[in-house]
Amino acid sequence: MALMARPAEPAMLRPAAILQRFDLVRLTRYGFASVAALAVDMGSFLLLLSLQVAAAPASAVGYSVGIVTHWLLSSRAVFTDTVAARGPQRTRQKALFVGSALVGLALTTLIVGAGDMAGLDPRIAKLAAIGVSFTATWLLRSKVVFRHID
Repeated sequence: MALMARPAEPAMLRPAAILQRFDLVRLTRYGFASVAALAVDMGSFLLLLSLQVAAAPASAVGYSVGIVTHWLLSSRAVFTDTVAARGPQRTRQKALFVGSALVGLALTTLIVGAGDMAGLDPRIAKLAAIGVSFTATWLLRSKVVFRHID
């Protein structure tokens, strides 16, 4: 009696496929968290402007509230399996998170500033900056801030 070949394992059950799908789900959640944080940032900024707060402080407060919002969503809905427990590790993770946000801010500022100096419409430069900043902070947060420690 000849040995029968074992049927191929469905792609959705292969470990690599599962990990790939998990990263896509995590990236999608991260995208929603980013949109929510941006909405809180812009909403706070516009509210403060309507209250006659100067643009620079209003922008700084809005961005800061956006960072807090992003931390809360990221630690509770995106990176739930790798968020550190309370204590020094959690404090370190928060500091790295803020550092990643500052990298995003620096990239955004540089891209918008360079685009403006080159004569581009600042809104177009801002759109490019959002894409670059999103990618950079996703990579930093998924590979450094909330990395799996084995």
